[in-house]
This record gives sequence, structure tokens and C-alpha cells, in this order.
Amino acid sequence: MGLLDGKKGMVFGVANDRSIAWHIAKNLIDHGATCGFAHLPGEKMERRARKAIEGGGVVDPFLIPCDASKDEDLDATFAAAKDHFDAIDFVIHSIAFADREYLKLGNFHQTPRDVFTQAMDISAYTLVAMAKRAAEFMPNGGSIIGMTYFGSEKAIPGYNVMGVAKAALEACTRYLSMELGEKGIRVNTLSAGPIKTLSSMAVDGLDEIFEWVEKKAPLRRNVEADEVGKSAVYLVSDLASGVTGENIYIDCGYNVVGL
Repeated sequence: MGLLDGKKGMVFGVANDRSIAWHIAKNLIDHGATCGFAHLPGEKMERRARKAIEGGGVVDPFLIPCDASKDEDLDATFAAAKDHFDAIDFVIHSIAFADREYLKLGNFHQTPRDVFTQAMDISAYTLVAMAKRAAEFMPNGGSIIGMTYFGSEKAIPGYNVMGVAKAALEACTRYLSMELGEKGIRVNTLSAGPIKTLSSMAVDGLDEIFEWVEKKAPLRRNVEADEVGKSAVYLVSDLASGVTGENIYIDCGYNVVGL
């Protein structure tokens, strides 16, 4: 028996086999869950996502294109998920975006209004938008997980507007947990250390961040994406039945170090 036998849900954010979303999904599946996948629109994006998912052993995956910045896409995605699954038990929100021009060192103060607004919309508001739709067919309660990073709490060179958006994401998590708790829906975030993914490569100075974490984190190494997936299994499972509104760090302990 698996920890997640019988649980079904949607995973947003698989772009390729290095995506944190994929490592989360793979661990959920390994423990008995059934996952549906929402990917960015476009044939290229679908091909990349499908290659990762099918390459990981998922036969005939439920895949649907979704631009999470568009309400009509979210409506269509969750309607399709309801038709496919009838009810769901979890949602994994592993999406974020900011114009890479403003993820350069020393460039935060140059962030234009439209870039700031877009980052907040895609990286933070979409969690609220997904929770609203998911709550309608989580009759037995469930688990919603967002992905964040320590740059939401401390100024990390190059993380810039994304750090501000992640701070908003964490605040959204707390308010969602308060409102959805009476429905038995738990909402938490996982704060992973730096991991080389398609999106993280846009952050200027990333190599230096990796070097610093390896030098200073208590475990003296950087975290692996698979370790984030293992923590997601815990939050989706009944082992975390009393955990909501929390931000759980998977960063080899880096967040506890002062210098």
C-alpha cells in the first residue's frame, strides 16, 4: 500500500524532466497517487511536458494546456479535471514568472509597473485562482501546495521582483488556509533551496548562490529536486492532516544560518 493510494489531483508546472513539478509528481505517483498535468500552451511545451511525464513511466497521461494568467484557461482546465477525475484531493502549484531582464543583479529598482504586476499575477494570484476552482470539487477536503523560495524573506541578489511575488504567495497561502480550513482543505508552501531548472536559470548570479549554499548550509550541500518531491508526499498525505498555513523548508538547513 502507498501513502497516497486513491488520491487524485492536478500538477501545474511540468516543463521538462528537471522541473520541480515533475519531481513532485513522480514522488506522488510512486506513493500511489494519480496525477493530471497542466502545461503551458503550445505544441513545443506539450511535447516537452509529455516527454518528461511519459519518460517517467506514466502511460497515456491526462494533459491539458493552461495559461494560468487567463481565467478562461483556468476554467477550462478545472472543468476538464472535474470531468476526468470527478473529484480531486490535491493541487500542486509550481508556476512562477518574471521578465528575466529584471532578474539581473542591481536591477530591482528599475522594475516597470507592468513587469511587477505580471510577476505578482502569475506567481502569486494564480494560487488563489486555482484554490477557488479546486475547492468546488474537493468534497473530502484536500491539500494545495505552492512552491516558494527564501528570497521571499531575505533579499537575494538577482531574485528581485520574484522575491516580492513569492512573499505575496506565502501570504496568500496563510489567508487561503484560514478560509478553506473549514472545508478540510489544507494550504501550504514548500520553500526549496536553489535548484537548476528552466526558470531558475533566468536569475542572475545563480552559480554564486549555489556555491554559497554549499559552503554555508548545515548539510554543506544543495538540495535535490527529488527531496522536494518527498516533502510534497508528506503534505498531500494524511500524515500532514493537522498541517496548514505553513511554509516548510527543504534547503539543507540554509534558512537557519545567520552568516
